[in-house]
Amino acid sequence: MGSAGAIRSVRELDAAGRHVFVRADLNVPLSGGGVADDLRIEASLPTLRLLLDQDAAVVVASHLGRPGGEPDRALSMAPVGARLAELLGRPVTVATDVVGEDARAKAKSLAPGEVLLLENLRFDPGEKANDDAFADALASMAEVYVDDAFGASHRAHASIAGVPARLPGYAGLLLERELEVLGGLQADPARPYVAVLGGAKVSDKLVVLERLLEKVDAICVGGAMCFTFLRADGLDVGASRVEADQVDTVRDLVARARDRGIDVHLPTDVVVATEFAEDAPHDRVPAAAIPAEQMGLDIGKDTGETYADVIRGAGAVFWNGPMGVFEWEAFSHGTRAVAEAMADTEAFTVVGGGDSAAAVRSLGLDDRVDHVSTGGGASLELLEGKDLPGVVALRP
Repeated sequence: MGSAGAIRSVRELDAAGRHVFVRADLNVPLSGGGVADDLRIEASLPTLRLLLDQDAAVVVASHLGRPGGEPDRALSMAPVGARLAELLGRPVTVATDVVGEDARAKAKSLAPGEVLLLENLRFDPGEKANDDAFADALASMAEVYVDDAFGASHRAHASIAGVPARLPGYAGLLLERELEVLGGLQADPARPYVAVLGGAKVSDKLVVLERLLEKVDAICVGGAMCFTFLRADGLDVGASRVEADQVDTVRDLVARARDRGIDVHLPTDVVVATEFAEDAPHDRVPAAAIPAEQMGLDIGKDTGETYADVIRGAGAVFWNGPMGVFEWEAFSHGTRAVAEAMADTEAFTVVGGGDSAAAVRSLGLDDRVDHVSTGGGASLELLEGKDLPGVVALRP
C-alpha cells in the first residue's frame, strides 16, 4: 500500500475526442461570493490541461462543503467554475444541477476541448450514499473516468467508488503524486525522519501516531494536543485543553517511543491566556509553570526554536496540525517557526493538508516545501496504512 501499484495513470489514456469524467477536489473556501483560497483548484489544473490538450470533452465533478443532500445556493459550484475558467484560460460551463436534465443535456452536447462543471455533488443524497442509480447517472455522461480528488479518496462515495466500477478508471496527476510522496514516506523515508504533529485533539491522531512510531526517528508535538502529552508527563497544565480519557494512552505511547530510541519533543515553554479569545492578554511561561487559571494557546519561542532545529537537521519531515491558534496573531508564532524551518531545511518536506497547508500558504512558503498535500484526512489515513476507497476502486 502506498504506491500507485497497478493503477493506470492518466498519462496512459488516449483521451482524444472522448468524454472524460474527472472527479476533482474543488472543495475550496468561499467568501463574499468568490473563492477565498484556490489551492485545490490550482492543484487540479495539470490533469485538466493534459486532457484538454488532447481535445477531450471534460466533465468535472466535485463536492463543496456539507449541504446535506439538498441544493443550497450558498454552496453552488458557480464561483468555483468562474475561478477555474480564469485559471484554465478557457470557458467553463456550469450545470444548474448534478444529474438532472441540464447536466445531461450539457454533457451530451460537450465538444472536444470544452469543459463542463457539474453542480455540487452533495446536493444529491445519492453521492454520500454511493447510490447505484446516482452512480449510473454520473457514469452515463462519459466514456472514461479519472480520479484526481485525493482529498476525497478516503470516502466511499458514488463519484469516488461508484463511477469507476462502471467506467475504465485512471489516476489523475495529483492523485498519483500524493500516493507517490506519502507512499515514499511509509516505505523508505530519508533519515532522520521527523513528524511534527499539532492540532486540537490527540484522539484524532492516535492511529497515525501508532504507525509513525514504526517509522520515525523524532516527534515534535504542539497544538492543543500537546497539553494532554504534558499532563501525561506529570505536569499541571492549568486551564489548558486536556483529553482526560487519553492521558494514560499517551503516557504509554511516549514510553514505548522512548524505549525505541525515538526523540519525543514536548514544549518547554508555552504562550498562555486567561480566555480563548483573539485579543486576550497573553504571556509566555515555562510549560512546567502554567498558572491554574491560564490556558496554553501556542508553543513558546524556545520550543519553536528547538523544533526548528530538529526540522533543519532532518532528512524527511511530515507536518500535520498547527502549533497554536495560528489564525490569531498573538498565538501564531509557533506555527510560523515550524513553517519557516520547513522552508529552510534541506530535508524532504511534506505538509499533510488541512490547517497546516493553510498556514504554509498564508505565510507564502508553500512553494518552498517539497509537497503540500491537498487532503488532510486522506493523507493521515494513508499514513495509517489504510486502503483508500478511491484507490481501491481504480485497481483492475
